[in-house]
Amino acid sequence: MKSVTIVAEDRMGLLADIHYILGKSNISIDGLNVDVVGKKAIIALTVKNPKQTSDVLEKNGFKATGESIVVKLPKESGIAAIKSKLWQQKVNIENMHILSTDINEEVLAIDVDKPRKAVRLLNEFIIGPMTGNIGY
Repeated sequence: MKSVTIVAEDRMGLLADIHYILGKSNISIDGLNVDVVGKKAIIALTVKNPKQTSDVLEKNGFKATGESIVVKLPKESGIAAIKSKLWQQKVNIENMHILSTDINEEVLAIDVDKPRKAVRLLNEFIIGPMTGNIGY
């Protein structure tokens, strides 16, 4: 199983819409986690085929990430703390995107060269079913 993360404006019926779209394409959701930061919903889905899931969601207007590790951090020191933690253990950050931010927190999608190791190191910050169930 692998995780697909969706970032969308938080609204009533959002999960129902995602479930309906995926159901029409015969895609089962095996795990689900939702977090809201600011006005954004961060939805992490565990699915068997992340590529197909991302493609279906994107065709229906949703922004989805496949292989990234999604973390929620305190705004004042979060990025520096995880960069240091990963650097000390020789895990290189290949890409980092800010998905959402508010006064206290930010949500980032991170691509690294050693995803299993990064998940273990960042476990306390990870959003979604990726913890302990990563399919890398």
